[in-house]
Amino acid sequence: MVKAQDGERPALFRPPFDFPLYLSGNFGELRSNHFHGGIDFKTQGVEGKAIHCIADGYISRVSVSAGGYGNAIYITHDNGYTSVHGHLKAFSPEVAEVVRAHQYANETFVVDTIFPAGRFPVRRGEVVALAGNTGYSFGPHLHMEIRETATNEPIDPLPFYMDKIRDTTPPRARAVMLYPQVGKGVVEGKSIKRPFAFGKNRKIEQSISAWGRIGVGVSANDYMDGTTNNYGVHTVILLVDGTEVFRSVVDRFSFEENRMINSWTDYPEYTREGKWYMKSFIAPGNPLRMLHTPAADKGIVTIDEERIYHFTYRLADLYGNTADYHFTVQGVPQEIPVAEADGDICLRWDEDNFIYEEGVRLVVPRQRLYEDIRMDIRVSAPADSSAPSYIYQLGEEVVPLHDYCSLSIPFRHWPSINPSKYYVAAQRGKWTGSLGGTYERGMMTAQIRDFGGSYWIAVDTVAPRVKSITSPDEWARTEVITLTMTDAETGIASYKGYVDGAFVLFAYSSKTRRLTCHLAETPIEPTGGFHMLELIVEDHCGNVTRYTQAFRF
Repeated sequence: MVKAQDGERPALFRPPFDFPLYLSGNFGELRSNHFHGGIDFKTQGVEGKAIHCIADGYISRVSVSAGGYGNAIYITHDNGYTSVHGHLKAFSPEVAEVVRAHQYANETFVVDTIFPAGRFPVRRGEVVALAGNTGYSFGPHLHMEIRETATNEPIDPLPFYMDKIRDTTPPRARAVMLYPQVGKGVVEGKSIKRPFAFGKNRKIEQSISAWGRIGVGVSANDYMDGTTNNYGVHTVILLVDGTEVFRSVVDRFSFEENRMINSWTDYPEYTREGKWYMKSFIAPGNPLRMLHTPAADKGIVTIDEERIYHFTYRLADLYGNTADYHFTVQGVPQEIPVAEADGDICLRWDEDNFIYEEGVRLVVPRQRLYEDIRMDIRVSAPADSSAPSYIYQLGEEVVPLHDYCSLSIPFRHWPSINPSKYYVAAQRGKWTGSLGGTYERGMMTAQIRDFGGSYWIAVDTVAPRVKSITSPDEWARTEVITLTMTDAETGIASYKGYVDGAFVLFAYSSKTRRLTCHLAETPIEPTGGFHMLELIVEDHCGNVTRYTQAFRF
């Protein structure tokens, strides 16, 4: 074992590749509803690069899915860590054989299999897979995680490879957002949040006045040598008059903490504008361990003197590259408007909340919210008088929930068809989609993970659509069947393909919505005669399509 130097972790792992390493994504990057759990290695723009085992151990798990990691292997190492390799093009032949056998035995594309320690032992340097672009990946690369085996918590893999990756580029900030606390502070005479952009000299030249209790957030990214990518910032420190009031260190997290990203960041700003701001103050119901404040104020700054307050954001990466960004706030006594209630319904973050308003039943267990909120439930009639329900708006501001909460909507008219055909639909901004749901006693119940949207009961009686991308004449020539399957309302729940009554495997990509069957890898014998393909596709409301097509092979 190589001895650690300067406080770094020991060099326990070799690189997964034998070519120069560059990253397209780093650990803890801000993503929708989660932190990036690993680092993304570039694969020189191509698929098929050999992935080497980074330390002795055994393959403990293999998964295959249409989204997420796509094809992935988990290797439990002898040193107390587990590595995860995602978006793979191919497994090793021995593993691929077991995966294929599982898929045919269970007639499913999706796989998630655990292996005992002695089944697939691997040695440091051994080729264990080929890099690819499967799952929720938008370009060839290797997503690699390192987790503590005992806790299953992802940790930052970069400290193991700092001698292999060059970085002399410090993080950069674009802007700050000031958040006057409602009823307790103002910025520029108003009690609404306001952004201010940094200039090229890393300063905000604009004069800013404020009074009372103020929160601050920063929009920033890190950068590295030899790439045009941007990355998450490892360390963010906020100093006020030289005293630290907040620090975030992105070095590890648990999967239970993933959705806490929505409280640390400005969730409404991201959902509406696509912009990330990291707050430098902590909501009472957000125990995210990455965030640290030395005082009970949890990072909130009090402007209560008629003087200039000096703010500094210090951004740093693991290599010691640091950048300071400065701005000042002039304390100016200003009238602080009395907080106006946003709604008649008060929800407490640390209590169980049971709401029954306007016929709607809402159950928000304790610690689903990050802070107390007030809201109203507003009702409107749909344009179609025969619609199953009214439309219900839950509050105006987009509010994230840490976990699912139960929402039950009453039928406006008694269900006229099979209740399984109904679902709860939702709209937030430009997004409209299905939340699924179950029927019971004149209501549809679904699970929601935020407020600030509209909800109603909809009906889905339309079966999924299946279409051939290539003609049956080409199937024999290319030995590949390529189809698409789509569903306009509730989405695809399941599918199965058969040829001459025997199951054949279709791989599915959620990115392209394409199904692909490689005929040479199926039990079908190429006789040159006609065969009959049948694809059975079902959506989440039980609507079924049976696509059939004769072809010669």
